[in-house]
Amino acid sequence: MSPVLAGVLQFLALAVALGLAYRPLGDYMAGVYSSTKHLRVEKWIYKAIGADPTTEMRWPAYLRGVLAFSFVSVLFLYLLQRVQGSLPGSLGFSSIDPDQAFNTAASFVSNTNWQSYYGEQAMGHVVQTGGLAVQNFLSASVGIAVAVALVRGFARSRTGELGNFWADLVRGTVRILIPIAAIAAVVLVACGAIQNFSGIHDVGQFLNEHSLGGSQQWNGGAVASQEAIKELGTNGGGYFNANSAHPFENPSGFSNLFEIFLILVIPFALTRTFGRMVGSIKQGYAILATMVTIWVGFTALMMWTEFHHGGPAFDIAGGAMEGKENRFGIAGSSIFSVATTLTSTGAVNSFHSSFTGFGGGITMLGMQLGEIAPGGTGSGLYGMLIMAIIAVFIAGLMVGRTPEYLGKKIGTRQIKFAACYILITPALVLCFTAAAMALPTPGNSMTNSGAHGFSEILYAYTSGANNNGSAFAGLNADTQWFNTTIGLAMLLGRFLPMVFVLALAGSLAEQKPVPETAGTLRTEKPLFSGLLVGTILIVAGLTYFPALALGPLAEGLAS
Repeated sequence: MSPVLAGVLQFLALAVALGLAYRPLGDYMAGVYSSTKHLRVEKWIYKAIGADPTTEMRWPAYLRGVLAFSFVSVLFLYLLQRVQGSLPGSLGFSSIDPDQAFNTAASFVSNTNWQSYYGEQAMGHVVQTGGLAVQNFLSASVGIAVAVALVRGFARSRTGELGNFWADLVRGTVRILIPIAAIAAVVLVACGAIQNFSGIHDVGQFLNEHSLGGSQQWNGGAVASQEAIKELGTNGGGYFNANSAHPFENPSGFSNLFEIFLILVIPFALTRTFGRMVGSIKQGYAILATMVTIWVGFTALMMWTEFHHGGPAFDIAGGAMEGKENRFGIAGSSIFSVATTLTSTGAVNSFHSSFTGFGGGITMLGMQLGEIAPGGTGSGLYGMLIMAIIAVFIAGLMVGRTPEYLGKKIGTRQIKFAACYILITPALVLCFTAAAMALPTPGNSMTNSGAHGFSEILYAYTSGANNNGSAFAGLNADTQWFNTTIGLAMLLGRFLPMVFVLALAGSLAEQKPVPETAGTLRTEKPLFSGLLVGTILIVAGLTYFPALALGPLAEGLAS
């Protein structure tokens, strides 16, 4: 079987698995967030935190809940890292420096999981399980909660109430993320991922054709459980520096495909949840079709550019194998890289810096689209709905009609919120990239010069501000400048957009439904999905094309 055919079959198997999970998971999540009943364990949690889950919140109160909870989470995780050296069972791990502790706390609370440290060398079991893994659950649940609040804004009328943040947070964690992650962890252990609390230990010598390798040491850890939620919650990061290329995290071709499934299953299924909650399954299918079109297109482009023969070195390997794991090959690495950069995951099973120039550009563009195909847990859905509002507004301008979406008028106030949302991330990415390239010190962290070196900087801030977390490799980001600025980009890129999402949700919930007429744009039809795809590509292209032309496009055309 040729590698290309094997890759196509892997992709088809993945698509079938996602299709089988789409309806039951989407309907289940709709039921979770529409239910008025509370589980006993949930009632215990509400009592412990002093929250009343029956109290409805308007958007300012909902936002205060999101920001207050996230601030406390950042503070807790920061302090936990700073006192790591004094914690029981620290196994010789020292406390984390202030700038790196801030960067890591901002990273995991913002669902980014950007890592400027070596996981197995810097973080002990207490921080990994009690800090980082916990935030993998909670940050993902926050994202879903904000998406559900926006969906309620479309579904409700003549009220500014969007639900209860604390109830949405607890339900998403207890009823969705924990059960699925527990099952996924068992599957990963069965595949060969490790799950223990052992310290650093000697794993013996390795024999190769040239000489005896020296004795090697590895650290154990609760890897399978953290791997499950890092993929399921589209968090990213890794117990080990090699991330999902490490055999302890991702042992085989099957586990590789299973991890990609975990990355995509909730973001895709949330479109079904959206359709259920707004009372129109077809609307959910229209959003799903848009996501799938972009996902399939990006995967096809990535496989083409990485399998493309570009010289003797490529001919020997059958494609661009540099920086890729032999266990997964070009196809498994290409599918994984697209899935992780079109979502806010950031896990990697290959080094994106080693991809072809165009391949590296595809990973960057996937993040720059806003990670909406299908995007992160929650963030992908609300990002796509914002783009749908932009598309409806453009269509309204073309025909001279007041734009409407799901029975709600898109007026000046709504389009301002949507415009602010889509402008925040590009402003962060481009301003921080420009500052890093203009100042003398940040440039010293680049391993490469020219277009590839610029791509390292651009990728880092694109990953941080879009809450992705993957790295281009080759950039030494463990400096005060990058730890601080990328940390700020992660926090601002996560929570400023949420302000406008919730404000938009509140303004929509206050409206009364607009009756559908003959002139109403049918947003459940393929025509609208095509318009939405075009809007997404044009908006991202106009915003980032000059920067991409200086980096990956220049490198790809020169190779």
